[in-house]
Amino acid sequence: LRRASLGVLRIIIERELPLDLQTCCEWAEENFTVLTEQNTASTVVDYMLERFRAHYDEQGIGAEVYLAVHARRPTRPLDFDRRVKAVEAFRQLPEAQALAGANKRVSNILTKQGGDSIGETVDASLLQDSAEQVDQQAAKVLPLFENGDYASALSSLASLRAPVDNFFDEVMVMADDEAVRNNRLALLNRLRNLFLRVADISLLPTAG
Repeated sequence: LRRASLGVLRIIIERELPLDLQTCCEWAEENFTVLTEQNTASTVVDYMLERFRAHYDEQGIGAEVYLAVHARRPTRPLDFDRRVKAVEAFRQLPEAQALAGANKRVSNILTKQGGDSIGETVDASLLQDSAEQVDQQAAKVLPLFENGDYASALSSLASLRAPVDNFFDEVMVMADDEAVRNNRLALLNRLRNLFLRVADISLLPTAG
């Protein structure tokens, strides 16, 4: 099964086929009259995606890169591969470790303050410090994400290292004013979600 799964993944990538494993497995599941397991299609997809780990290990790509992409569970192998290659290139940038650390810090803050309940709507009138302008990069990278150009998007996001560092140095996220505090949390959520469009960068090695 492992060999068969790897064979399918390699064929899809090498032939650049825009196939979605979830869609294919659900179609296959519908053609079985009796299945003893629940959610068989998703179980098969998860099994196949796990085979990617050995596939990239053979290419010298570290497990942390695979895990960062796998955390987002992209089910199109060609898309998965492009994300992995983009994250591997990003990992080698000098800004990568600091941004991975910032993503981890942001993730911890957001989890403690409500997680998924935090939105992304930012009120510009409440941005009291220039360091809070860290979301300006979004307009530049969103078109890249839409086109699947993950490498260029992450390379562009690398320029956020200095603004993000300044943000944490100069801005008190948990401000006494509830509106200001919620606005800053929304800004951090927007920042984190930019990176999550490719992978969970917080799973990469961090500086210090």
